[in-house]
Amino acid sequence: MDPIRRLGRPALRRPRALLAWEGWNDASDAASGGLAYLLGQHELEPFVVIEPEDFYDFQMHRPRVKIEEGGTRRLTWPATRFYALEFPDQECDLVLVTGDEPNLRWKTYTRLVAQVLSDADVESVFVLGAFIGEVAHTVPVPLFGVTTDPSLLTAHRLVPSGYEGPTGIVGVFLEACREVGVPALSLWAAVPHYLAANPNPRAMLALLEKAGDMLRLRFDTAELAKIADEFQERVDGAMAENETFQAYVRRLEAEARPLARPTLDPRGGDRLISEIEDFLRGRNR
Repeated sequence: MDPIRRLGRPALRRPRALLAWEGWNDASDAASGGLAYLLGQHELEPFVVIEPEDFYDFQMHRPRVKIEEGGTRRLTWPATRFYALEFPDQECDLVLVTGDEPNLRWKTYTRLVAQVLSDADVESVFVLGAFIGEVAHTVPVPLFGVTTDPSLLTAHRLVPSGYEGPTGIVGVFLEACREVGVPALSLWAAVPHYLAANPNPRAMLALLEKAGDMLRLRFDTAELAKIADEFQERVDGAMAENETFQAYVRRLEAEARPLARPTLDPRGGDRLISEIEDFLRGRNR
């Protein structure tokens, strides 16, 4: 059975693609949360779905049961979905792709995703990601880029990532894009390690704003900006009541400056992670 289920073929103008996967590449839900915000602004149905049977271990990614009106029970599977978002007053349209990072057959899976985008005549691909870093919540969200074409980093004024090591589905997908000849770039946000257990709307906002700039599209992020400000206020409130936290954040701020790189004690950071998470949970009650 063909895992690609085609539900339509939208007529898009010079389409570009924006993708995010939940899972290992999605610290603090920054990438998937940004795309979910965009999708929440529009009533869209997917035009392509990649069926999950060949790519997920359902004991790790279990289908979800939802009770609808009238008591009907409905299953939702961890599929990958493609949405068409039209911008008639702007220079191009957009394909949005969301899904969970698969467990199995990554080469086959990423080639299928790249094939769908190529069949839709997508001109360029941008993938959102986020990682946990030793960064302060008080500074602008650091953004980094990884690409199949180094000139894209220069064009979009992005710092290249120097990471080497195990990769997730985003790294494998960029190789699949290279195979089909579609320019692709992954945009990564660094989120504070002491807030890693919380969804981070500041990182979501930073990713969406930069993605809009790269895509040359204007996104309405006013509501997300308000949520990000409220999040910042809550964390600042935690910092104001904890002198140790204040000192630690100041050290992280100094670490961000190129001329001052003090040695940080990761054990102190681990202790503060628990303190701040407990504080924020109390504030949310």
